[in-house]
Parts: sequence; C-alpha cells; structure tokens
Amino acid sequence: MFRAAISLILILADCSSFAQNNSDNIAKPELSLTLIPPSPVTDKVELDIRAGIHNHTHSPRTFLLRFFLDEEKKENTLYESSVSLDQNSSAGVKFPWSTKNKAGQHTIILVCQSGKDVIRKERKLQILASDIRSTKKIDGAFMGFYHWSETEGRLWNSDIKKMTENQWRELVNAQHELEMNIIVMQEVFRNQMYVDQHKIPEEGYKGLAYYPSGLYPGRMPIKANDPVEAVLSQADTNNMNVFVAVGLYAWFDFSKGSLEWHKKVADELWERYGHHPSFYGWYISEEMDGGLGNEQQRKDMIDFFRGFSAHVHHLAPDKPVMLATNSYNIRDAEGTYAKLLPYLDILCPFGFHRMPKEDFTGEEAAEHLQKLCNAASMHLWMDMEVFNFAPDNALVPRPIEGLLSDLNRFPNFEKIICYQFPGLMNSPEMSIRPGGEKTVQLFLEYKKYVKNLRAPEK
Repeated sequence: MFRAAISLILILADCSSFAQNNSDNIAKPELSLTLIPPSPVTDKVELDIRAGIHNHTHSPRTFLLRFFLDEEKKENTLYESSVSLDQNSSAGVKFPWSTKNKAGQHTIILVCQSGKDVIRKERKLQILASDIRSTKKIDGAFMGFYHWSETEGRLWNSDIKKMTENQWRELVNAQHELEMNIIVMQEVFRNQMYVDQHKIPEEGYKGLAYYPSGLYPGRMPIKANDPVEAVLSQADTNNMNVFVAVGLYAWFDFSKGSLEWHKKVADELWERYGHHPSFYGWYISEEMDGGLGNEQQRKDMIDFFRGFSAHVHHLAPDKPVMLATNSYNIRDAEGTYAKLLPYLDILCPFGFHRMPKEDFTGEEAAEHLQKLCNAASMHLWMDMEVFNFAPDNALVPRPIEGLLSDLNRFPNFEKIICYQFPGLMNSPEMSIRPGGEKTVQLFLEYKKYVKNLRAPEK
C-alpha cells in the first residue's frame, strides 16, 4: 500500500528506438492511464494512479497533466503536474489516492494538454464499501498455454495443445463470466531448464515460443498460431487487464544473461502487442522461493529487477512489473526484500494454505509480507491455488470449500489471482474443456458463490 504522502515520479527515457516503429508524422503524444489495482476495489485500498506520456515528435514539448474524479471540474481535481519532454522521449507520473468514503461507481479522468493539443483518457472505477481490503472474490487467474510438467498437467495438456485461437477466446470469456477480469500469462516461451544447470550463454537459447517470435525460431507444438494475440484481443473486447509474461529463460535464473534476454523479449512483445488496451503490465515467469535463494541469487535478483523495471518503464512508464514467489522462508530474506521490492510494482506470492510446519502460519506470512511491501510503497496481491495434487501428482480442481476458506482466511490482499484457469475451471459453454467435468463443477460452484456475494448490492 502506498504511503499517504502525495508523490510524483518522473521516468524519463530515450524513445528513439521505439519511435522508429511509429509514423514520423505523429503530431500528438501517446497517453496511457493505469490504476493499480484495477477496478473493482474496496474502500480500504489506497489506489496507485499512473500515467504514461510519450513525445514521438521531433521537438521538445511541455505537457500539463490533470487528473479528475468523475467530472472535469476544478473542485474534482485529484492531482496535476507539468512535464517537459525532449523529442522521442517519455515520462511516467504516479500518485496515491485513498478510496476511503468513496464507495460507488466512479471515473478517473486524465486530461493531457500541450499547446492546443488535448488528449483524454478515462478508467471506470467501482469502489465497494467493505470492512476489509479484499473484494472477497477471485479477481483474476493465471493462464498457461501449456503446463510445464507433463505429470502435473497430465489431465489437460493434451486438450490445451489442440486449442485454436477461437477456443482461447472462449476461455477468456469464461474467465470474464466469473468476474476474473485480470489475466496473468504464465509464460510465452517454454524452456524447462534451471539456474546453474544450463549452458545458455555458451550454446544459445533453445526455448520454444508460444507466439510468432522473430527472436528465436523454435515454436511450441500447439495448434494456435498466436494465442497471445487471441487472449489480448478478446480481453480488449471484455475490458479486461492482461499481464503479458516475459519468460521463461530458466527457472529461478536472474543472471545478467537472463536480464538481457528478458529485455529483448520485452521489446518484441511491446512492439507486437503494445497497442492492445488490455495490455496491463509485465509478469516475470521465473518465480522463486520466498527465501529468495542463496546469496548470489539474491544479488542477481536485485540487479535484475533494477535493470528490467527501468527498461520496460522506458517502453511503458505506467505499466507495473509483477513477480510471483512462494510464501515460505521469508524471515530469512528480510534484508533482501528491502532492497528488491523498490524495483517491483506487485508481489504475488502463493502457497499460504500449505505452509511448512516449522515456518510462519499462512496468516503470519501474509502479515509479514504486507509490512515489507508497505515499507517499499508497493503492492501485495495473492496467488491462490485452485488445485490439489492427485496421488500421481496430477493437478485436479480443489474443492470449492478450499477456495472459500482462503477467501475468508486472507482478507488483506488488494487482489487475489488464482492458479490457474486452464485445466482447472471450464465453462460448460466452452467447445473444449481441458481437465474434464470436475473443472466444470468447480466453475459452476464458484459462479454461484459470486452471484450470491453480489446479490445484496442489487
């Protein structure tokens, strides 16, 4: 949660390489507006409001940015700032805003003026009256285009492999039906290697892409040619928010080689997909234990996110960077968290309901992580598991009672994202249902819960 004091952060960047991909006669700057977390939120959340402004012209320009609540009136002004940009450069502006006593339907309006040119952006915002920070529901889901483990994905990998672009759109619609309007792509490259157990610097990267990458020739053998485009385009239609994954280089690998690989992939992803309104932020796929590894790995992580965040904020100054870790062993890495978290926007840990016996309880781990995130003025979301392990370690849908238990046990998370939707939840209307009928049962049971949760509002 952001500190109460108003703050302004400018992120200046040389955009000349990005500008080359745009028409030379662009007369107006490109403007974007991001709310962290996205709507809906409760009135116990401090909203992180961000703008990204690009000057793609060949002359320096000054921009006046004004933020309003609901109407463009002086008394409705939330914040304003003047930004001067050199040619082919960009800047980011952000400030915190408390939702306390603001329950209802709202619109955040951004007006950007440079001389006679005026651009407006709007974001709808539903604020729920609540006594807790959580919305009491699952706000989004991870989306894997294929599961990394044939054992864990045994019950659905063969079906996911057959899905067409239209069937990925069906899956996006199914998520939307449950109000899970945040999508986190798990990875856009498949490379089942681990840190310190590969020779990528010497032998080159041989991972397989899920989209038509111009960087590496290998493609995952799935039917859909570009499921990334299919997901983003359908999310545009549904007004959803998508974290585009950058990975996988190698599990738990945050080395210099990994950083350079991630920068190149991020550049390509932004060039291919950055025009989508649903492109909400970046997700780093490599994950990590909550203890953040050994001493070298901890140093690498700090350097990695310092470099990566600076790079993607040049491309898109307002879009957040997210990492998922597990919730174990965090007491051993407090000093590293203090150095790492300022270079992240969102931490999304998992495993709170199955903590090791000698570790914190799930509630204690959540509270401890919240304090660390508060100190770094960044966001803590939850990665909630909607699976159990079958006797052969295949992932199967978790009974609805487990989901509801987590929603009640952990009331303090701004957003709750589940792992994962494909293979564990399916609408009965979908033409292909990876994972079988038990996934449809969980979908319908959770849909009933959401309907009952929202009934009093009507």
